Amino acid sequence: MPYPEYLVAPMRDELTRLGVEEARTVEAVDAAFAQPGTTLLVVNSVCGCAAANARPAVALASQHAVQPDRIVTVFAGQDLDATAHARALMPGIAPSSPSMFLLQDGEPVFAIERRHIEGRSSSAIAMDLVNAYDRFCGNASGDGADVARPDVPASNPADSGLPSTFRSIL
Repeated sequence: MPYPEYLVAPMRDELTRLGVEEARTVEAVDAAFAQPGTTLLVVNSVCGCAAANARPAVALASQHAVQPDRIVTVFAGQDLDATAHARALMPGIAPSSPSMFLLQDGEPVFAIERRHIEGRSSSAIAMDLVNAYDRFCGNASGDGADVARPDVPASNPADSGLPSTFRSIL
């Protein structure tokens, strides 16, 4: 069951006011994936702990000189069919929201998953986007490797010797 529209409208607006195009249907997702060039797909979310930094990261990265050809968004928990279809078009990438995927000719070349967003500032996430834009957008073509991800340490507290209840606010 989707979230009420009045609840998600302000979160949609954070992206659409930047010129981000909404893909609210399966057909709109197919059209976005069919576009040549580079597309940033943002899987928006109501999650305050991660999406609250993901949306501002998109805004910060939009100030960079190098940009993808277009930015498109689906809203997890709201645009149910569109979100499920977008995820189905990226086999091998686990569903997570919020998340961001840089597509090159409809194929994912860079992924920022929820685990790369949680506990990080919007400026740090924006730098991940900027680095991906520099690598894959404009005249850049990437290296043809598997889907790239930010070089972010795992956020598993057990790996750091901290108690399992620890959650960083940085």
